[in-house]
Amino acid sequence: EALATQFLSQLPGAALFQFGCLPSPARRGYRGDSPTDSGKDVLEIPLPPWQERPDEPLETKRARLLYESRKRGMLENCILLSLFAKENLSRMSERQLNLYDRLINEPSNDWDIYYWATEAKPTPAVFENDVMAMLREFAKNKNREQRLRQPDLEYLFESPR
Repeated sequence: EALATQFLSQLPGAALFQFGCLPSPARRGYRGDSPTDSGKDVLEIPLPPWQERPDEPLETKRARLLYESRKRGMLENCILLSLFAKENLSRMSERQLNLYDRLINEPSNDWDIYYWATEAKPTPAVFENDVMAMLREFAKNKNREQRLRQPDLEYLFESPR
């Protein structure tokens, strides 16, 4: 028993959750659970809660959101959000930038954002706003643009449309 206690004391906190030695933290995210999936093989590392940055200068916020739109956990969102950011960030109001910040940074599962944007799943009420409507409309790609990769960064040096 002493050997087991010594072993467990050297593990990081996330591993202790997996072995059932610590209670699981409250899950932060909007992932739907499958009734047939026990979830026993999944280890979710708790993310720090999203926090609004009220004192962040607008240009800094736009630059950060541009970066965060390009660097996602999945290619589909890298393409969708980076192209959306290129087209919209420069003309969004501060309120809209804050809504977009929350949308792309609060959910812990990037697939949720993709499913909401493509209307494969309903958007939770907390994210249902004008920015989500803009993203859904953008995802429809009514102009049939070819969206196979992220935009080149040269557009950063162009004047906004």
